[in-house]
Amino acid sequence: MSLTLYVDSARFRGNQHLTLGRAPTVVPVAKGNGYGLGNARLAEEARRLGVDTLAVGTYDELPAVRDLFPGALLVLTPWRPFGAAAQEPDPRVVHTIGRIDDLPALLQRDPDARFVLERMTSMMRHGFSAAGLREAGATLAAHPDARLEGVALHLPMGGASHLSEVQRLMTDVVAADLPTHTIWVSHLTDHELAELARSWPDYTFRPRIGTDLWLGDRGALRVRATVLDVHPVTRGEVFGYRGRSAPKDGTLVVVSGGTAHGIGLEAPTGASTIKARAGAIARGGLDAAGFVRSPFSIGGKQRLFAEPPHMQASMLFLPSGSTVPVVGDEVDVRVRFTATTFDRVVFD
Repeated sequence: MSLTLYVDSARFRGNQHLTLGRAPTVVPVAKGNGYGLGNARLAEEARRLGVDTLAVGTYDELPAVRDLFPGALLVLTPWRPFGAAAQEPDPRVVHTIGRIDDLPALLQRDPDARFVLERMTSMMRHGFSAAGLREAGATLAAHPDARLEGVALHLPMGGASHLSEVQRLMTDVVAADLPTHTIWVSHLTDHELAELARSWPDYTFRPRIGTDLWLGDRGALRVRATVLDVHPVTRGEVFGYRGRSAPKDGTLVVVSGGTAHGIGLEAPTGASTIKARAGAIARGGLDAAGFVRSPFSIGGKQRLFAEPPHMQASMLFLPSGSTVPVVGDEVDVRVRFTATTFDRVVFD
């Protein structure tokens, strides 16, 4: 009686190998909820692929993957001299440095530390300016034994091609006179990576890939919820936590999956088109009227929430005449994998 993610192993791993074929220097990313699959599972998949480096989001995520993946562990969140980042030195961990003050602090604490320098991009999240990168280069000149493993560029996901921005940032890397020829990048297309390889043949570009690697073949993933209970209702009958009344005759269907799983919780979207914004307004209107479309499908149709989802279950309304599932059946659920926690992940 669970919210379950079913994985077609052959298709899931076939997509991984296709991605690896297009980008042989790929660095898999395992962070957050592990794209719905869990970071421990992704560490095992990365080990199976035979890659040399796995990226995690934070230092707190290292324990879940350290014993399952034997290679280097790149932490994407910048190192700071406090909190989980200030743990005991680990020769497998590759730190990200994005402030000039943190570079000597890291080297003082661990002279053998491995690290990348992050150059600020149009994301404006972390990283050095062009001048800061040159200052970091001067600092490293005084530490010839420092283990610089490359320069990191975290680019936006949307918009037009990032090629011109990366070309400009590469001139900053060259100007900084850094002892490295490895560039760690994110959110670049195969075409952009190929163009950069032609433009900068002395450099190795290592794409950090999460979504396309793990979720690139959505047909390999199917989410299903268990039907927990079924109750016929008549028009006007009161039900639920909030004492709502049925708008007409029908059936209440209680299914597994609620707010504790991420069902009914929506992160801000990147809607930028008029059509997308109009859709958001329309959904808001349905919400105000008390009719909210759920991610659950029954009988080939996406059904409405009867009321806001509960912590571990949701209540749906089926109008009279609909095909009603029986207790124990499973129904399809459409979810955002990076925001959903599953009770079970089943590989066939």
